[in-house]
Amino acid sequence: MTTTTYTVVGMNCSHCVGAVSTEIGRIPGVSDVRVDLDSGAVTVISEQPLAETTVRAAVDDAGYELASPNASASASRQ
Repeated sequence: MTTTTYTVVGMNCSHCVGAVSTEIGRIPGVSDVRVDLDSGAVTVISEQPLAETTVRAAVDDAGYELASPNASASASRQ
């Protein structure tokens, strides 16, 4: 399993959290999505590392923006 944390810009309510969680959760191999509204941190647990372009497209579909790669975060294997 891989855990990766991204930063999403523009979320400001529980609807935002739900939209981002739903779109990222539709990516094949994603088993869990946790969103921290206050910080914009989105932690994704997946079977394998995800292509950033795939995550970016899902966040875009939800109506929000994935922060630049340098601002988004960490990946770790468990």
